[in-house]
Amino acid sequence: MQATSEWLRNHPSSRVKVAVTDIDGILRAKYISRDKLLNALDHGFGFCNVVFGWDSQDVVYANHVADAGFADAAAHIVESSRRAIPWESDLPFFLADFRHDGGPAGTACPRSLLQRVIERAASLGFTARFGPEYEWFMYRETPVTADRKSHQHLRPLSPGMFGYSGLRTAQHTGLMSDLFDRLAEFGIDLEGLHTETGPGVLEAAIVHQEAMEAADRAVLFKQGVKEIAYRHGLIASFMAKPSAALPGCGGHLHQSLWRDGENVFNDSTGRHGMSKVMEQYTAGQLEFLPSLMPFFAPNINSYKRYVPGSWAATRANWGVDNRTTALRVIPGGPTSTRLETRVPGADANPYLAIAAALAAGLYGIEHELPLDLPAVEGSAYEQSVGTPLPNHLGGAAGAMKGGKAADLFGEDFTTHFVRTREWEWQQYLGAVTDWETRRYFELA
Repeated sequence: MQATSEWLRNHPSSRVKVAVTDIDGILRAKYISRDKLLNALDHGFGFCNVVFGWDSQDVVYANHVADAGFADAAAHIVESSRRAIPWESDLPFFLADFRHDGGPAGTACPRSLLQRVIERAASLGFTARFGPEYEWFMYRETPVTADRKSHQHLRPLSPGMFGYSGLRTAQHTGLMSDLFDRLAEFGIDLEGLHTETGPGVLEAAIVHQEAMEAADRAVLFKQGVKEIAYRHGLIASFMAKPSAALPGCGGHLHQSLWRDGENVFNDSTGRHGMSKVMEQYTAGQLEFLPSLMPFFAPNINSYKRYVPGSWAATRANWGVDNRTTALRVIPGGPTSTRLETRVPGADANPYLAIAAALAAGLYGIEHELPLDLPAVEGSAYEQSVGTPLPNHLGGAAGAMKGGKAADLFGEDFTTHFVRTREWEWQQYLGAVTDWETRRYFELA
């Protein structure tokens, strides 16, 4: 591959877009000159650490501020993330992280956290591969019209419950082509793209990659879908549960471990085609799921997905090719035997969701945890198999705070992340909702 410095010097653009990912999975980006980027390749560059000191609404956390002066953090350009943005005249683009920062950004950086988990997998001789898949809603709105409507009564891309619809994809062929082709040009290859049940709902599966590349592509997939939607006069929403009357949006993770070019999850002689390593990995996730929910369901709205009959799990359980369980074992043979973690919502930070799934699975292998919980057959909603999952963010943050998450991610990161989720919960508790007004305004 052409050297990055040479590629930049030969590119007609004098500016470059760089982006870091905050704790909520939001890309925080800016344009910088080509010359500054060339210097940053060797020396890094400064990025204000406030991106880890405020919430998704740019409100500074009042329950903790690691650096009240909000200094510049040492950002590192990720050269392997180099790509051109097709819908911005092939503008050069790079991701950055804070792997070398000794302050709060280095502690809180989600991408750096995932790197540490990947290194743990490598120390055990494993290469982890992930294939994320996402569901999301498309609306015939702009940011301005949605704001004017207070994000209520938005017009969907198309009406009706049209899951796997050939009609709706043909109706919106221009959008479908742009999503499939422009994302590929952006370095994000899709395995599949189709309509999901619900008005204006789409689903895409991203081609599986090694863990870090998978997470990078997942973050850029969500950003790319939103930006392409804008160009079609639409808004794409990865909110977990936009409507109480409709299914929510999942961000499921297909995963496997490899060693010396072989999928170590596969064993044709094992139970359901599972190797002992896969059983231990699955047991590790079951062990940690109840206390790691903020990684998979980071927001207030996230927990509205987890209701019986919603295609989202309510307990830490598993089954073979069972889409009602938290963990779906897929016995696909030597190359495709894998585990699908179905708990994450589309609103989860991809770096944190993948880090949590991988770290918990590795814990199970390291501690040789047995997969004693019976596999669920039939609907998991009609059985009490497995530990119930927290049903709101306050409970999830409390479970994480009182659990063993620090054993997986370190005390500093865990403390910071828990405080951000406690902050989110506190903001919700202080809000007066439409539901409360309608219910109590006159009758209380």
